[in-house]
Amino acid sequence: MATDNFERANQRTRGLQGGIPRAVSAHYDAKSGHVVINLSSKLTLSFSPRDAQGLENARPSQLEEIEISPSGFGVYFPKLDADLYLPGLLEGFLGSKKWMAARLGQIGGQSRSKAKKAASRANGKLGGRPRRAVACASKPAASARDI
Repeated sequence: MATDNFERANQRTRGLQGGIPRAVSAHYDAKSGHVVINLSSKLTLSFSPRDAQGLENARPSQLEEIEISPSGFGVYFPKLDADLYLPGLLEGFLGSKKWMAARLGQIGGQSRSKAKKAASRANGKLGGRPRRAVACASKPAASARDI
């Protein structure tokens, strides 16, 4: 059973190798602060570590050692125990869907647009953010003395 799964995985990898560029070298460029991956297609992929899941809090010394998987589709950072999947990077995915969504929400929350400022001012004139509604209960809540 395990042998069948292993063989199927190898077949998928061989199929990918023909159509998707592979990493041939990778390094951290301290001057630009970017991870640089050279591809078999002669293109170079460069990105900031803070934009990639698993690398976002890395120190430069933790990015100095980078390993490429035998297939060329994986890039591994041993000092962080972090893996990046090259086909995902090429599609613009620097992390899992959940991680990417959280990052987009964080960026949106930092927005300083004119519309957001105007809405905030208008909300402030109305008394600010509304208080949370207290759950409606048929009997009063127990106090510390009742417990």
